[in-house]
Amino acid sequence: MSNMKLIFLGTGAGIPSKTRNVSALVLDLLQQTNSMWLFDCGEATQHQILHTSIKPRKINRIFITHLHGDHIFGLPGFLSSRSFQGGDQPLTICGPPGIQEYVQTSLSISETHLSYKLHIVEYEEGLIYEDAFFKVYCQQLQHGISSYGFRIIEKDTTGPLLVQKLKEAGIPPGPIYQCLKEQEYVQLEDGTTLAQKDFVGPSQKGKVICILGDTRYPTAHTSFVKDANTLVHEGTFGHDLLDTAHTYYHSTTTEVATLAKEADVQQLLLTHISSRYGKDDLPKLLQEARNIFPETYIVHDFEEYILS
Repeated sequence: MSNMKLIFLGTGAGIPSKTRNVSALVLDLLQQTNSMWLFDCGEATQHQILHTSIKPRKINRIFITHLHGDHIFGLPGFLSSRSFQGGDQPLTICGPPGIQEYVQTSLSISETHLSYKLHIVEYEEGLIYEDAFFKVYCQQLQHGISSYGFRIIEKDTTGPLLVQKLKEAGIPPGPIYQCLKEQEYVQLEDGTTLAQKDFVGPSQKGKVICILGDTRYPTAHTSFVKDANTLVHEGTFGHDLLDTAHTYYHSTTTEVATLAKEADVQQLLLTHISSRYGKDDLPKLLQEARNIFPETYIVHDFEEYILS
């Protein structure tokens, strides 16, 4: 099973600060599909990318959680720059209703001409994308405007070929090896039937990553993020601002930690941190979440998390 990686480009809420830009993160799938997926594209996302090893041409899919400016104002600039940075392969944007009008109007008025084919998909709840390696589901959250969360499921893969057992059975390397990886039974020229289970190790379970947009904390999200290996969730406010969080349709650190605990996720990555919190405030925010769910981390711009 190949490693995936999350690269955080913007971890702040609402407006940028000196230490946190607004929302954007990349799911690095280079080992799986030689591509990257971008989740949200706040203002100056393309500037943030300059400080990383990310190549814009490798980003072939963008998922937008909702249409608030701190999640989409970087799109026109990124789309334009990708043309000048060797991006000639198609790019798909998946977003809520309205994303097509926003992108097309921005590009049209600025007379921006792209060097690649742009597809725009306006999604609804349910399965919104599937390929040979992944499925992506989305669910509506509770925010001031339509906001969504994504559940990315890596498909299980066939286990490793037990080459030594094949050699011991007198079967030399060749096309038969690939056939055993793909078929439950394979018949040899002499009529012998080989069972896949005898020569292939146990299948390897795919990972589950949940990335949620801005939202209040309702218990309805528990089943959607259930058993995720990694949950990326906004933690805009500390526990003492519970009422403020509710008023502005956001979540507190302790609410999200409770969600992670109830959903049996493996690790929680808190992002979308309010600019009211400075460096000295973070230990308290982190500790109040870890008191409920120990495997909690507050992420920072440019941090990378290997999903091994």
